[in-house]
Amino acid sequence: MKILIKTADAIDALIDRIGWFAAAVTLAMVLLISGNTLGRYFFNVSTIWLQELEWHLLALIAFLGLSYMQLRGVPVRVDMFHQNFSERTKLWMDFGTALLVMLPFSLFICVLGWRFAMHSFAVGEVSPDPGGLPMRWIVKSLVIVGYALLALVAIGTVIRCGAQLARPQLARHEPGGSHGQ
Repeated sequence: MKILIKTADAIDALIDRIGWFAAAVTLAMVLLISGNTLGRYFFNVSTIWLQELEWHLLALIAFLGLSYMQLRGVPVRVDMFHQNFSERTKLWMDFGTALLVMLPFSLFICVLGWRFAMHSFAVGEVSPDPGGLPMRWIVKSLVIVGYALLALVAIGTVIRCGAQLARPQLARHEPGGSHGQ
C-alpha cells in the first residue's frame, strides 16, 4: 500500500509542477498579448506568428492547467447534495467518478487526440496564414498531453480514495455524519 501512496504523491508532485508551469505560461501570455496590443496600436507593427503564439499558449495553459485544477478541487460540483454525504460516501463518489468516468474518458480522448495529432504531423500541417507558425501538430498534441495528465490525476485519486476507504477507523466514524463537516 505504501508504494501506491508514494505513486500518488509522485503524481501530485508532478501535477503541482505542471500547474506552476502553466501559471508561468499565463504570465508570459499576458505579456505577449500586451506587447502585441502595444505594437499594433502604438507602433503599427504586427506579426501573424506572434498572434498565433497567443492561442498556442492559451492551449498550453488550458491543457496543462486542466489536471492541476482537477487535482486541487477547482471544478464545481453540486455541493448542495455533496455536503450532506458522510465522508465515506464522498470517498466512494470520488473513487467511482475517477475510476469509471474520468479515467476512461481521459484515455478515450488520448486515443482520439493521437489520431488527430498524427494526422496533422503526417500531412505537415502548418498555419494557413502567411507568416504563421509551422508544425501545427505540436499544439494539437497538447490534447494528448492534457488528457494523459488528467488520467494520472484520476489514477492518483483512485489510489488515495481506495487507501482511505480501506482504513477501518474511517468506517467507525461514519454513523452520525456530523464529524469534520
